Amino acid sequence: MTDVIEDLHRRGLIAQSTDESALRDHLADGPITYYCGFDPTAQSLHVGHLVQFMVLRALQRAGHQPVVLVGGATGLIGDPRPSAERQLNDPAVVAGWVESIRRQVAPFLELPAEADGLRAPVYVDNLDWTVQLSAIDFLRGLGKHFRVGKMLAKEAVSARLNSEAGISYTEFSYQILQANDYLELFRRRGVTLQTGGSDQWGNLTAGIDLIRRTEAVAVHALSTPLVTKSDGTKFGKSEGGTVWLDPVLTSPYAFFQFWLNADDADARTWLPLFSERPADEIEALIAESVERPAARTAQRALAEDLTRLVHGPDQLRQAEAAGRALFGREELASLDAGTLAAALREAGSVTVHGELPTIAQLLQQTGLVSSLSEARRTVKEGGAYLNNERVTDAEAVPAADVWLPGGWLVLRRGRRSIAGVQRAD
Repeated sequence: MTDVIEDLHRRGLIAQSTDESALRDHLADGPITYYCGFDPTAQSLHVGHLVQFMVLRALQRAGHQPVVLVGGATGLIGDPRPSAERQLNDPAVVAGWVESIRRQVAPFLELPAEADGLRAPVYVDNLDWTVQLSAIDFLRGLGKHFRVGKMLAKEAVSARLNSEAGISYTEFSYQILQANDYLELFRRRGVTLQTGGSDQWGNLTAGIDLIRRTEAVAVHALSTPLVTKSDGTKFGKSEGGTVWLDPVLTSPYAFFQFWLNADDADARTWLPLFSERPADEIEALIAESVERPAARTAQRALAEDLTRLVHGPDQLRQAEAAGRALFGREELASLDAGTLAAALREAGSVTVHGELPTIAQLLQQTGLVSSLSEARRTVKEGGAYLNNERVTDAEAVPAADVWLPGGWLVLRRGRRSIAGVQRAD
């Protein structure tokens, strides 16, 4: 077995752990079974969840058995947030999200044909055992092992108790349900390690304590750090909102661009967390990023590695081709209609109806210029492009044969300002 704990520390993926010396010995003794849980609070996971998959994959590569739990039961309750009560979603909706997320996470732990000795993941839904619990079983079999004072000390619970919103017993009981998940997986599958975010530490240790009380066995937990942006804004947010893993909600092009457009300081911090490249290669990329920030080597490595991981090599190629094509380094005709549409919607676009506007009017309508006079001046100075061809006549109307698949035009001002125009059917 490789020293996976050392590797996780090197990458900055461990925020807290139970007795680390004992955990190292446990991992070294032979293959263990470990798990991480994901609650279906939306139809898709987002980039904030990727850090958990980095840990799952590292442990899997070290020869250990992954179990992925999608919380059909805990998703009906909701882990308390510090600010306000979660909305309780309809059970049928949550069940659909469970299936969606189950399909979504599968590729992260898929094994290549040559992956000799690696263990395929096991997928479980905690609704399978939670739905069988009666109120009496919950209170007598589980509740008696929890001390209210300790439950109240949890940060999110404490924050809610001191707010006007308060906290319902429904959300207060969440940590008991998650602790029971660890107990059930210990009994059913021999799970002895749970991983999760640092905001889950109270829930993770609650499971350890429950197993100690009921089974008289010591098990383990480790948590990952909270990933943040250097400017204080929330990680996983772009101008368009949350960056989802579902390609319908966030296109592969937009996903690629999120990483490519990361701040230099963020990219250098995130690269060890999210890239599985060798340590010396990551160090070299970070050094190059410091010496030549304009080259955006750290950002490009993140964009390539994570787009390939989440969306596959074909979508990575399309996302890269879209970036090159929009800025005139590759033929726009090389893009499929879906990638072109996603890229232009991400860049910003307008839809035209009826009589087609002139180039000058389109430049103004898309926001590339503020006025028609500025549009005409931009064209005169050679700074306006239509489908990567320089525009010479500001009053021209785009001809029928210049429209791209899906009814799109690509307008560009200068080297970097892009907008799309779509013709209404």
